[in-house]
Amino acid sequence: MKKIELHLHLEGAAPPAFVRGIAKQKHEDISRIFAADGSYAYSDFWHFLKVYEAATSVLTTPEDYARLTRAVLAESAAAGVVYSETFLSPDFCGGRDVAAWREYLHAIREAADAAEREDGITLRGIITCIRHFGPEKAKETALCAAETAGDWIVGFGIAGDERAGKPRDFAWSFDLAREAGLRLTAHAGEWGGPDSVTDALDALGVERIGHGVRAIEDRATVDRLAREGIVLEVCPGSNVALGLYRDWAAHPIKRLRDAGVRVTVSTDDPPFFHTTMAHEFDMLARAFGWEDEELQALNATALDAAFCDGETKDRIRKTLEAP
Repeated sequence: MKKIELHLHLEGAAPPAFVRGIAKQKHEDISRIFAADGSYAYSDFWHFLKVYEAATSVLTTPEDYARLTRAVLAESAAAGVVYSETFLSPDFCGGRDVAAWREYLHAIREAADAAEREDGITLRGIITCIRHFGPEKAKETALCAAETAGDWIVGFGIAGDERAGKPRDFAWSFDLAREAGLRLTAHAGEWGGPDSVTDALDALGVERIGHGVRAIEDRATVDRLAREGIVLEVCPGSNVALGLYRDWAAHPIKRLRDAGVRVTVSTDDPPFFHTTMAHEFDMLARAFGWEDEELQALNATALDAAFCDGETKDRIRKTLEAP
């Protein structure tokens, strides 16, 4: 089945072998972040963040990011993805310097264009500040976003440790991005409870929530999401792998959907969580008995919630409908 993915971290989607190869070329020893079988090794979410940043540390040039983009999109296309939105952080691409960020973005876009021609997958970018880096650095990231907003950079968001600060601390950055015409999303309701979801909605004015699954713990929050049409970028495999839920059957995606919440499905950081979009769809079918109709409905919601322009949506819709 052809699929749409809205919640994918570019660096977090780097295949372990790709990162090891880059590290070897640069004579960097990051062997501590890998398990004996070559996969990424981490103990919990907060250790995962450190491993993520260690893996990212070897990606230091626009060319590295061009190669990364091709590698990630090849994996996504192989899993049936025809449209993807990826989180990009100028924090990792040029140190939040606008001129340097433009160079990285140019390299990423060129690689994405090549993947679209050769693999049939369309990519768009959502610039994302890192919550635990603090609100001042987020302002620099937002400036990078505002300076490069357009047909390819289509959104702005926030990721990282939900324990760091409050959404209101980042309101200035989101206001700047909004004024630049960017659509808004925020990670919340993963390690923070339902209140983290309502805080993100109230303080940042977002139209999508990354994860958001812990909204299920408060009926009023669930009702609000349904009433306001807020879209959740749900990543079940990520949630299960990180121990947020004991297994797929315990995941609340079905309960959220049954309550009228608009849900989509993504992989988050697929090699870290040993998943692909094909695996996510397979597991949803197994855990909840969802058949093609329910899975296609996820795609329809994702396409409607995508931040790209109408012309791109029309083209992707035709791709989804093609035999």
